[in-house]
Amino acid sequence: MNAKRLTLFAGHYGSGKTNIALNYARALHETGHTVTIADLDIVNPYFRTKDSEEALRKEGIELICSEYANSNLDVPAMPKEIYGLIEGRDRMGVLDIGGDDRGALALGRYVPEILKENDYDMRFVVSFTRPLTRTAQEAVEVMGEILEACKLPFTGIVNNTNLGPDTTAEDVLRSVKKAKELSELTGLPVRMTCAEKSLCPQLKGIENLFPLSIQRLYYMMNSEVPNG
Repeated sequence: MNAKRLTLFAGHYGSGKTNIALNYARALHETGHTVTIADLDIVNPYFRTKDSEEALRKEGIELICSEYANSNLDVPAMPKEIYGLIEGRDRMGVLDIGGDDRGALALGRYVPEILKENDYDMRFVVSFTRPLTRTAQEAVEVMGEILEACKLPFTGIVNNTNLGPDTTAEDVLRSVKKAKELSELTGLPVRMTCAEKSLCPQLKGIENLFPLSIQRLYYMMNSEVPNG
């Protein structure tokens, strides 16, 4: 994988950022990198990287998240270890950014150091089946809101269009045109098109296809509440 030292995933609520961040961190780890995943989502208490904390630890991937994750408290407090990840520059970092502009505010305090190092990839995750990002133009508006909040420019697009457990290969294929339109509107490349790994054999023609293993409870929560 030709990865930057820091890879950040941001997008609208329910776009699937958390699940993608987890899969990406594992992919980096499998290529021999020392990887830390950081959960900066101060908005959504329902679906977080902490759900996979034990599994990540066993795999040798460090997790940084709020001590209040998976509790009935949701406070805008960021663990001090995140500064160490960003300033230390001794390991690969994958950052899961909270949904929309309010969630992106938490990222803002780290942006000067990220820009100083200039070894980052800020990816906008979009699902064209979600409200407010059903079209490329709507997605552009959400991107603008996030950029205004955190001041960290996007460098690429992640197409994660899905219908939960009912997703078919045809659903993913239909989304490719919208992702291309979003790319043309923003001038940003489509870095990844994500699909559950069982669908990938039917999608071999898609460039930068990224197979996903679904985090525990992802689909169930996707049908009940907005998820990461």
